[in-house]
Amino acid sequence: MDSIWQETAHLPSFPPLDGDRSTDVLIIGGGMAGVLCAYFLKQAGVDCLLLEATELGGGVTQNTTAKLTAQHGLIYDKLLRRFGPNVPRLYWEANQAALDQYRSLCQGCEFQEQDNFVYSLDRRGALEREVRALQMLNVPAELAEDLPLPFPTAGAVRVPGQAQFHPLRFLAKIAQGLPIHTHTKVLELKPGEAVTHHGTVRAKKIIAATHFPLLNKHGGYFLKLYQHRSYVLALEGAAEFPGMYVDEAETGLSFRHYNGLLLLGGGGHRTGKKGGGWTELSAVARRYYPKAKIVARWAAQDCMPLDDLPYIGLYSPRTPGLYVATGFQKWGMTSSMAAALLLRELVQEKESPYAALFSPSRSMLRPQLLVNTLETLVHLLTPTRPRCPHMGCSLKYNRQEHSWDCPCHGSRFAQDGRLLDGPSTDDLKR
Repeated sequence: MDSIWQETAHLPSFPPLDGDRSTDVLIIGGGMAGVLCAYFLKQAGVDCLLLEATELGGGVTQNTTAKLTAQHGLIYDKLLRRFGPNVPRLYWEANQAALDQYRSLCQGCEFQEQDNFVYSLDRRGALEREVRALQMLNVPAELAEDLPLPFPTAGAVRVPGQAQFHPLRFLAKIAQGLPIHTHTKVLELKPGEAVTHHGTVRAKKIIAATHFPLLNKHGGYFLKLYQHRSYVLALEGAAEFPGMYVDEAETGLSFRHYNGLLLLGGGGHRTGKKGGGWTELSAVARRYYPKAKIVARWAAQDCMPLDDLPYIGLYSPRTPGLYVATGFQKWGMTSSMAAALLLRELVQEKESPYAALFSPSRSMLRPQLLVNTLETLVHLLTPTRPRCPHMGCSLKYNRQEHSWDCPCHGSRFAQDGRLLDGPSTDDLKR
């Protein structure tokens, strides 16, 4: 179940923490967001330190499809109708700036310019509205017809000048020389202090870049977020075509090519719920690419916010000096860069035009809040075993991945009880 990125990259090794330390900024989490934070803070001359519980890039980053784009589904028309023109304009600017940073840093990381397409099977009107919204923002978007996909569509919104890359080769490049300690799990987080088995780190400011946030008692992230699984097959022998393609529907398919392989994504579902998974993708491959061979498969997990915008900034009003980056939805690579650029400014107490846009303290009054609350209540009250050590929800067995998954907040455990994905920080007790 290793991704093709794991099979084709060599990441540098770093030692565990050895004794107590002090630093100005502590970063917790060695995925793309955390390493980028360390990179930009070091470039700015800020004393910083990064702790990772396992290996660098060993979490969500290694399982991405590695698209770099500011076009995140049909989001701009939605933001325009909900908030007016300023919010979608800032969102485009923040993500386009992130893409430009990748472009400048990505030499040797298989960075390739690609047009990005968000297609729909039957919602032509939604595509037309999205094109109009993007054009209002002076984005060169257009409605595309005759797509090279193996099934009919209602068209797609095409945005040129987007990109794809090799995420782990990029991570290996920028991690060189950074103050990183791997295999150093944070056991307890206190104001200005992180406790590990290898020592305690005291810091003036802390960034939690752990995918799902660490603390339950602040910020309400257990209600503001849920997690979503998605699956990928790498197919050898499928016809190649240019561009990156994603269905606007949450349960649709995505397509991109890498080194002669077609990366077919889909089969998604809320973590802990039933979904198509690799069974669905295998059926799609047999139907549309009968001569292709499956050479790799893997799965990703994404944190989904209440209102389609990530949470980047102060963890909560009651936690001065503690910052967070989470809720990237399906766009973790671009959002990681946007988060790192914003947090670089915030921890240095500089102003940013994007601070209010991504503020974790913005309103929670969205329809998804009710859904998340009901899911949590139902599974807290379901009298089954095993239970998730995060908040005590019942776990559901994932037959495709042979894991125990939490429908409340997305923690996952192997059959032997070993922790696979947070927010839980502990293995299952026998």
